Parts: sequence; C-alpha cells; structure tokens
Amino acid sequence: MNAAAAFFYLFAGITVASAFMVVTSRNPVHSVLFLILAFVNAAGLFLLLGAEFLAMLLIVVYVGAVAVLFLFVVMMLDVDFAEFRQGFLNYLPIGALIGLIFAVELLLVVGAWVIDPQIVRAPVAAIPAGITNTEAIGRVLYTQYVYYFQAAGLVLLVAMIGAIVLTLRERPGVKRQDIAQQNARTKATAMDVKQVASGAALPEETV
Repeated sequence: MNAAAAFFYLFAGITVASAFMVVTSRNPVHSVLFLILAFVNAAGLFLLLGAEFLAMLLIVVYVGAVAVLFLFVVMMLDVDFAEFRQGFLNYLPIGALIGLIFAVELLLVVGAWVIDPQIVRAPVAAIPAGITNTEAIGRVLYTQYVYYFQAAGLVLLVAMIGAIVLTLRERPGVKRQDIAQQNARTKATAMDVKQVASGAALPEETV
C-alpha cells in the first residue's frame, strides 16, 4: 500500500465515522463539530483526486461559513430538542417506509454498479495542458453550463426571498422603516416650522 492509498483510507474512514456521529450525537453542538470534521476530511479526499478547487470550496464555504453559522445558531438559540422528539413515535411508520425505499434504491444501485477500469484513465472532459484545475472548471462552468449556473443562482435567490418572507413578522411596539411612506414625504410633511419669540423657550410638545 502506497502513501496515497493510506491517506485515502484514512480520510475516507474519518469522513464516514464523522457522518455517522453527526446523525447519532445527542448534543447538537457536537453534531455540528463532527460535520466540520467530515467536511475537512472530504476536502482531503478532493486534494488526493487533484481537485484543489473543490477542496478549497469545502474549507472556505462549508466549514468557514455554513458550518460555523449552524454552530452559532445552535449555541445562540435556546431550542428545546426534547420537545421536538416527543412526536417521534407518531412519525415512525412513515419514516421507516421512506428509509426502506431508500435502502432498496441503494441496494439496486450498488448491485448493478460495475466499475470500469477505463473510467479513471479516460475522463469525459480532459483538462487542457497549461491551465490549472480552477481555470478549467471556470471555462466549463461559464461556457457550456452557463445557463444551468444562472438557473441555480435564480433558484437560490427565490429561496432566500422566500425565507425572508416566511420569517418576517409584524411586531407591535417596534419601529420599522416604511420605504413607500418615506418616498411620499413632501416639504410640508417633512418639516414643521415653529415661530419662537426671542428669548422664549420652545413649547413642551416640541421638545
């Protein structure tokens, strides 16, 4: 066994074990930390494959942003997870049915999966000589798949707007900015001119 194979089994084993601990950990903070560990080891697998751009995305985007955001949300919000688990038995039959369907699909895929030795040696899109892996991904992403890339961006934009609309609530006693009302303001409504005599104080209602 060479060094590359040893590192592959090391990263793959830790990734699988971390993913299992994400699901089975009772503490949500521990689950997020195991998720970060899984992302880091998956980045190591991408480095072994020569996909340094994907490894960088896992570290910068998922570990540096998404997983840390999950950790902050779990630690800052006082979520009663015991209350969420109270109705677990009620949804157990449908959950078992969905899990059985996924298990059958996985068995069908794994049972009919035959690895062709020529797949690794003959990639679908060969990287041109003289450019990096990141540049090759950029050329393919913004030429051949540019419409799919823009469509994915629109889907994420719609999801972001939907999340904002669903969580936006009117709370009494909280001052909010009304853009339409501000744009409709005129000189007469924006300013109130008071005639104050020399040496006199302002009226109490204007203070």
